[in-house]
Amino acid sequence: MIRLFIFIISALMSFQLLAVNTKGQYIQPNNLSPKVRIETSMGSIVIELDRYRAKITVDNFLGYVTRGQYDKTLIHRVEEGYLIQGGGFMTNYFDVEHDEPIFNESGNGLKNKEGTIAMAKQLNDAHSATNQFFINLNDNTNLDPGRSWGYAVFGEVIEGYEILEAIAQVEVGYSEELGYTTVPKKMISVNRVVILDEESQNEQ
Repeated sequence: MIRLFIFIISALMSFQLLAVNTKGQYIQPNNLSPKVRIETSMGSIVIELDRYRAKITVDNFLGYVTRGQYDKTLIHRVEEGYLIQGGGFMTNYFDVEHDEPIFNESGNGLKNKEGTIAMAKQLNDAHSATNQFFINLNDNTNLDPGRSWGYAVFGEVIEGYEILEAIAQVEVGYSEELGYTTVPKKMISVNRVVILDEESQNEQ
């Protein structure tokens, strides 16, 4: 009986530790500029996140990364000269399971400039962002806040912009599985997203 009790307590502690380790605020908590590498089927992109000005958004994003929820997902929207979007669907077209929506940090001073990453949201619901993100391929000032909430920028591409340009030029069309019109005709997958450790970041 005592052994069973000890086993249960140990299991609960392990579960709590796992839960803590998969929440973004515990990932490199003192690093205000964590970096991630998005490894796609067309090449890799490195993004520097801005935790100083977009802490809620960065922690949310890192949580999904840590749990591997962006691995084996689709780039499901490509609009040349505008943006590419991912994070919402697996390569089998199932939805990525998402957490509760987060507060919209679009008023943080960061703009939707070319090469920045921002959170997608529902058009008429300011605080609806969960797991989907997009990378701006232009200076998309229409996505910045004005009289209404904008789209929260939380980092920028620092390596691999040529990969984004290559993705932007692929042929797109209507997807019966997703019901969208700007889906790459040849699947572009995000094989995995990796958080770079602080030592390797300092060497760059």
